[in-house]
Amino acid sequence: QVQLVESGGGLVQAGGSLRLSCAASGRTFSSYAMGWFRQAPGKERGFVASLSRNGAITYYADSVKGRFTISRDNAKNTVYLQMNSLKPEDTAVYYCAARGRLYGLGQDLTEYDYWGQGTQVTVSL
Repeated sequence: QVQLVESGGGLVQAGGSLRLSCAASGRTFSSYAMGWFRQAPGKERGFVASLSRNGAITYYADSVKGRFTISRDNAKNTVYLQMNSLKPEDTAVYYCAARGRLYGLGQDLTEYDYWGQGTQVTVSL
């Protein structure tokens, strides 16, 4: 069992930056690949970024590529999402997720076993 708690969301002006954190419970954090997803009002939850267990392999949605960076610190049981050059269309609730399976790219929410409660990110003009 893994419990995930996101933090770091808030209100920021367009062009600004935020860093989201996701703290995981348990001693087996390094055995899980991680991902970030987001859900805007009236829209389905969609893929943002994913990261392999050792942090060496990452994938990004085209809409955030070059602006967002996913990383992890296995010693701190934490995964991060650095978000730069934020746009109003990035406004959403952001969720981190953990998956134990070894296959897949981590871009589909059905691949994930555990989810956090989400943190709100609002980008104003």
